[in-house]
Amino acid sequence: MKKFFLLFFLAILFSCTSKKEMQIINFEGFVFGTTYHITILHKENVKYQKAIDSLFFLVNRSLSTYISTSDLSKINSGDSTVIVDALFTEVFRKSKRIFKETDGYFDPTVGNLVNAWGFGPNKSKKEIDSLSIHKMMQFVGLDKVQLKKNKIEKKFQETYLDFNSIAKGFGIDVVGRFLESKNVHDYLVEIGGEIRARGKNKKGNFWNVAIEKPNTDGTQSFQTTIRLENASMATSGNYRKFRITKEGKKYVHTVNPKTGFAKESNLLSASVIANSDCADVDAYATAFMAMGFEKTKTFLKKHNNIKVILIHLKKDASIKEFRNF
Repeated sequence: MKKFFLLFFLAILFSCTSKKEMQIINFEGFVFGTTYHITILHKENVKYQKAIDSLFFLVNRSLSTYISTSDLSKINSGDSTVIVDALFTEVFRKSKRIFKETDGYFDPTVGNLVNAWGFGPNKSKKEIDSLSIHKMMQFVGLDKVQLKKNKIEKKFQETYLDFNSIAKGFGIDVVGRFLESKNVHDYLVEIGGEIRARGKNKKGNFWNVAIEKPNTDGTQSFQTTIRLENASMATSGNYRKFRITKEGKKYVHTVNPKTGFAKESNLLSASVIANSDCADVDAYATAFMAMGFEKTKTFLKKHNNIKVILIHLKKDASIKEFRNF
């Protein structure tokens, strides 16, 4: 009889524990030049803020072009003795793969051109002509950079690596993996609009997220909303980061690695969704902005695992939305 009551008591205790309501826990801050917001569901009031900020510190120490002491900054300044870490190695290898997949439309070696057009760390705004671009273009091409024995080898020392078009998504992945290592299965990590979502929200639904309209007047409104089912999403657009010269010429932050110019394509915004790492969709979104609408549609026919919402400009100047799902 005593054994029966003991088992009965344990059964009730276990039942109460297993049904303990999940809490919504938020973490937020500032990183990579923007804000981040993280939402998780957990039975306990876990405190991961310091761990998350430490992970961001490690990503910056490895991959930032804005921190002069980072491994990437040292490599760009000509230090060939830098031993890169696992974070750098993963981003470099992902970049190599996506560079090849996109036929070079995703290319982190456009750093010199990004700087020259006024969208780099020092924000200098040089007036550059076709001859200057032609000279810089000889140093562009990720096929001219190799990773051997944990060191970067460049064909030309002038080649400047800039992983900003993939590092933000990668930072999201680093945090997501950390949460999963802590047995957190329901979470959403967002940095500056890029998102990695796993599991479901408090209501038991997949995470609902909004996609911005490409407004150039500084206002913020939403084009649509979608549900992320264990997926990542990144949006790239030239409707915020651009500059207009005194002569009225408009230059955008997406530099076309095929031409070296910072001109708008007919693609105003590219939102990329896939059941993959956020780094991947971050890189694809950048590549699509350089490709333009038609080339992106051709690419998607061969990569049907990638879903997109493309906002593009038609010949009659009307704005249209295209999606492949």
